[in-house]
Amino acid sequence: MDCIFCKIANKEIPATIVYEDDYVLAFKDLNPVAPQHVLIIPKKHIASLNDLSQEDEVLMGKVILVASKLAKELGIDDAGYRIVSNCGKNGGQTVGHIHYHLLGGRELQWPPG
Repeated sequence: MDCIFCKIANKEIPATIVYEDDYVLAFKDLNPVAPQHVLIIPKKHIASLNDLSQEDEVLMGKVILVASKLAKELGIDDAGYRIVSNCGKNGGQTVGHIHYHLLGGRELQWPPG
């Protein structure tokens, strides 16, 4: 498989990992758009939100719980943060592996610009 996020999860490509367990990996984004910008992925390859199945319910719950845990650890939980998942080309998804952006550390504008 030629998935960059799978390669990061398999330690074939280096990344600044901020969280890892058997199911979820979180690492700093190489091109941050906020002072705190972490990518959170399931280690299981799932291309996008469109490819989720009922069997992924618990796994994706773990991903969201990791986002909450990291927001606390990064000190952005009280001021607020954003969790974003892009889906498909028109949705801005550039890597074919489901992932969430955890963004915080400054006031985030809406709509994003």
